[in-house]
Amino acid sequence: MSIGKVQWIAPCHFGLESVLKKEIQDLGYEIVQVEDGRVTFLGGPDAACRANIFLRTAERILLKVGSFWAVTFEELFDKTRAIPWEEYIPEDGKFWVTKAASVKSRLFSPSDIQSIMKKAMVERLKVKYGKQWFPETGALYPVRVFLMKDTVTVGIDTTGDSLHKRGYRPVAGKAPIAENLAAALIMLTPWKKDRIFVDPFCGSGTFPIEAGMIAANIAPGMNRSFTAEAWTNLIGRKNWYEAVNEAQELTDDGVETDIQGYDADPAVIRTARRNAEKAGVGHLIHLQQRKVKDLNHPKKYGFIITNPPYGERLEEKSALPQIYREFGEAFRRLDSWSAYMITSYEDAERYFGRKADKNRKIYNGMIRTYFYQFRGPKPPGRNISEIHNKKYAKEEI
Repeated sequence: MSIGKVQWIAPCHFGLESVLKKEIQDLGYEIVQVEDGRVTFLGGPDAACRANIFLRTAERILLKVGSFWAVTFEELFDKTRAIPWEEYIPEDGKFWVTKAASVKSRLFSPSDIQSIMKKAMVERLKVKYGKQWFPETGALYPVRVFLMKDTVTVGIDTTGDSLHKRGYRPVAGKAPIAENLAAALIMLTPWKKDRIFVDPFCGSGTFPIEAGMIAANIAPGMNRSFTAEAWTNLIGRKNWYEAVNEAQELTDDGVETDIQGYDADPAVIRTARRNAEKAGVGHLIHLQQRKVKDLNHPKKYGFIITNPPYGERLEEKSALPQIYREFGEAFRRLDSWSAYMITSYEDAERYFGRKADKNRKIYNGMIRTYFYQFRGPKPPGRNISEIHNKKYAKEEI
């Protein structure tokens, strides 16, 4: 048995839905709905495999199994029980509601929502399988539920560990940025693989590594496993093999690049180099110990994309004005460059010494940050549509 064309839900960081939508469309799938923090699309079993392996900006991929209105726990129980769970979960499947999130809804207790929905699933499957007890020794079917303004959306998680866990960063530096967020921010800019890329606060190397993976067309999920690989009742192993083979064939790790990452801490740079090697891009990026005030490059029209210190820890607050001032001074010496930085530091523009051409509000976990965009001139003789072929790169939220 295999599922046909169904709806899949891809959650993402708030404010980056347009990037994920474009990625899904580029894979060839039809968009059903774009909401705050998630994109729903249509596809067969291949969609789960290809989305998990190829999408750079998604958090995970859920198989959508139901959506309904509920304002009482009785309604929640009855409508959860009405979902045809037997079409998805086999007799020995292990199933539970791993996460419930509620926004502007009358039902708001995650633990109550989780326990009531689990009971409803058990009651349905008791009748369908003619059993009073389930061993739950088989494949995992973790359920996730979102409540938004009393509308309940239910999905089964195909992914497992979040998609930002590419597998190359076992050791992160201070205040690491999630891999999928870094990829999305790079994709929001007009940077292309033939352009210069520098991150002067590279930490554990996430921005340069993600840029290297984009340049070499390395699928971010090709070297990790997923929960749904064990769903042989829904997704054939052939679908997974085909998706991995496609990813391997599309990889071009012989591409020429100029991608650099700097950090003042030599220990952090050593970690970044290990991570880059593990990601398969060690030969594509140059990582070096260097302070931001020493940032320079002989060529024009480069890109700085970075995640400077936020000062989330009190002891670091006092150092921020100097860091941002030195960053701004170094940027002004780089004739014709563009700079993009994500930070929650409220005085970033003041000390950087320039007002951003655009800024975009993005939630990095629970921290509200801004993606400041300082744009330089376009290189002469380049096709404007080639440089700005991503409409969403111009959007402001």
